[in-house]
Amino acid sequence: MCLGIPGRVVALRDNPHLATVDVLGEEATINIGMLEEPLEAGDYVLIHVGFAMNKIEPAEARKALEGLQLMGNNDTEVDQWV
Repeated sequence: MCLGIPGRVVALRDNPHLATVDVLGEEATINIGMLEEPLEAGDYVLIHVGFAMNKIEPAEARKALEGLQLMGNNDTEVDQWV
């Protein structure tokens, strides 16, 4: 089992293996080369060590973030993000 962080795709990069994602207001570049299905801005992905592991539904992203908040001290409201 691995810990994955949900992120919302902001933009696809010129390199077809890279995308910019938003994780609770912080943007990062991740590798999307392992995904089989195409992505577009607004999609959610589960990220592990900089790689998108799979595309997920918004409800799944919310559930993952709520679980992560239970483990940490994050004041960011999930409702504002998902």
